[in-house]
Amino acid sequence: MYTESTPLTKVLASREAKKFKDSRGIVTVGDLLAYWPRRYQSPESNLAAATVGSYIVAVAEVKSATTRSMKARRGTMLQAVITDGSKDLEITFFKAWGHEGKLVPGTKALFAGKVSSFNNRLQLAHPGYSLLSDFDKGERRDLIPIYKQVGNLHTWTVTECVRMVLDLLVESPEAIPEDVLDRRDLLDRTSALRGIHTPQSLAEVAQARRRMSYEEAFVLQLALAQRRARQAQESTIARAPRPGGLLDAFDARLPFTLTAGQVEVGQTLATEMARAVPMHRLLQGEVGSGKTVIAVRAMLAAVDSGGQAALLAPTEVLAAQHHRSITAMLGDLAEGGMLGGAEMGTRVTLLTGSMSQGARRRAMLDITSGDAGIVIGTHALIQEHVSFQDLALVVVDEQHRFGVEQRDALRGKAAQPPHVLVMTATPIPRTVAMTVFGDMETSTLSELPAGRAPITTHVVPEDKPGWMQRTWVRIAEEVAQGRQAYVVCPRIGDDDEPEEDAEIFAPDAVGDSDGDGGDDDGAEDGEAVPPRPLASVRRVHAELVANPALAGLRIEILHGRLPADEKDAVMREFAAGQIDVLVSTTVIEVGVDVPNASVMVVTDADRFGVSQLHQLRGRVGRGGLPGLCLLVHAGDGEAAHERLDAVAGTTDGFELARIDLRQRREGDILGSSQHGVRSQLQFLHVLEDEALIEAAREDAVSVVAEDPDLGAHPRLAELVDARVDTEQAAYLERG
Repeated sequence: MYTESTPLTKVLASREAKKFKDSRGIVTVGDLLAYWPRRYQSPESNLAAATVGSYIVAVAEVKSATTRSMKARRGTMLQAVITDGSKDLEITFFKAWGHEGKLVPGTKALFAGKVSSFNNRLQLAHPGYSLLSDFDKGERRDLIPIYKQVGNLHTWTVTECVRMVLDLLVESPEAIPEDVLDRRDLLDRTSALRGIHTPQSLAEVAQARRRMSYEEAFVLQLALAQRRARQAQESTIARAPRPGGLLDAFDARLPFTLTAGQVEVGQTLATEMARAVPMHRLLQGEVGSGKTVIAVRAMLAAVDSGGQAALLAPTEVLAAQHHRSITAMLGDLAEGGMLGGAEMGTRVTLLTGSMSQGARRRAMLDITSGDAGIVIGTHALIQEHVSFQDLALVVVDEQHRFGVEQRDALRGKAAQPPHVLVMTATPIPRTVAMTVFGDMETSTLSELPAGRAPITTHVVPEDKPGWMQRTWVRIAEEVAQGRQAYVVCPRIGDDDEPEEDAEIFAPDAVGDSDGDGGDDDGAEDGEAVPPRPLASVRRVHAELVANPALAGLRIEILHGRLPADEKDAVMREFAAGQIDVLVSTTVIEVGVDVPNASVMVVTDADRFGVSQLHQLRGRVGRGGLPGLCLLVHAGDGEAAHERLDAVAGTTDGFELARIDLRQRREGDILGSSQHGVRSQLQFLHVLEDEALIEAAREDAVSVVAEDPDLGAHPRLAELVDARVDTEQAAYLERG
């Protein structure tokens, strides 16, 4: 008998154990039992899905079988016809030995292989098969689990290995407390494993998956509940603005009226920062809803209280944009101690990795001395040698680009636990926020400030030259009216990979629910069709410069690999209206605010996710001018069309976020948002399992309240620690 920690080499043949290790990293019994079936095959399935090039797994009966000598070489071959009662399919073995005694008329088996054509007839050449009498060992099964490919092992070989392990397994250690199992009507873990790997019915599978989904939600909520409990025990310095200070002076100069939502969120932040318990709040909102001004007001409150505020941005372009816009908003309030600066003013300092040594030294001195009340930077802020005099508030912009560890690394720069404000311009469905940011309170801005003009979005097929030329003419028309345009490309040059900011999908790859890619049903890789080359900034720039419709326009390039001073210069020129058309990668996705930009063209739009397209088009229509977004595509996949039609059909970011999540599944969403790895959830679906997540959250809070360190629940503590270790490993990989 074996436990989940037993090495597979003690259970399986060395060849099979090696295949599992080399192909899937499966080395223990527990690893194998966590290798879930992709789907289930009914013995009553048919051959209707057989088309040339498809990989099928089907149950069929041998209708006829003959052997004959081969003409071109020695030996005999077996040719047979299998049927499911409605369709016949030929199978061929070029070596009959070992098969002719098994595949006799009347034999029923599970067959798998890639369908080819010979003499205009469909066939399976040397398919894998397993006789149902052997497969079920005399026990009738209503469902046959189908696994993803493990090396060149057939799916039923994986099934047989799993069944062997289950038969020899000592009871699987239970993680969920018994009272929770009873209250939530959940299977014990061993029964759930059997229900997943050896089910009698789909109802049994559903019951087993529900238990495993709950376990995922429960472990995640325990980790978050422990963070909340630790945070609640922390104490810090209350940070309230002084009357007549920086915040009051800034408010008096605001050239616009705050929306009701901005006022409400601002009051919430002020109340929480004035307490001696650290604030931990997520601020999310629509593109252009005015989150930055809320963050600035919170930072000024921190400076008023005698402390400093740090804003962490994911890219140098965004950090520089924040530095420019905040400095401009503050005016002489950002020139503290400088000639002409306000007497009560402070300094706004920028720190990025590519700054010159002299500029970096000056910035570090301002930060350490406390002369810089507001510090804006990239990952450079969390480097070990960066030291703050009194860090009171941490603002993390575009949290989905950072992990929990990075947020905590910046918090660690403070002598006292700082207040934390996390912002995201990507609207998050409630269940995602609860699952990913469950250690934080959430505020939402849904109201757009006055002056934001509507954005019209159209889909442009690349294979229609007339439409494409009209796209460039449309840009010329906007420029002729004194406006500006963006053209977004996924790559810098034709030989480059997409920039790391671009979430580029393979054609119609969105929706791979297990986050693993590859062919379904354990299929071996066939000859892949080379994907079309993605548009690049350099190539599109050259084409636009040569396009007669754009003659005389000032067209420039921006991408993440330009030297920092060049990037900054380009953005300054574009913001000043000295550039008509900016051909850029997705570095302009968030935070870039050029009110005069009215039109955006996104090339290869079918290869971007819904939320990123929504973010990109939010760069236009910001100055009271109607915005236009043109989504150029050359794809014909159903998922791609659904994405583009969704973006064109609504500007409701929360609805688009739900569509994005339904297509991309949680692996990718949570990977980029929280952990930096592709798939953290194997069963849990955050949109469909809202009630389950609510229940797990409630139970986790109760367990942590009674047992904060999970000392009485060692298996749960082990699972939570494993999850935290995964987060830390992902953080270290990002460097």
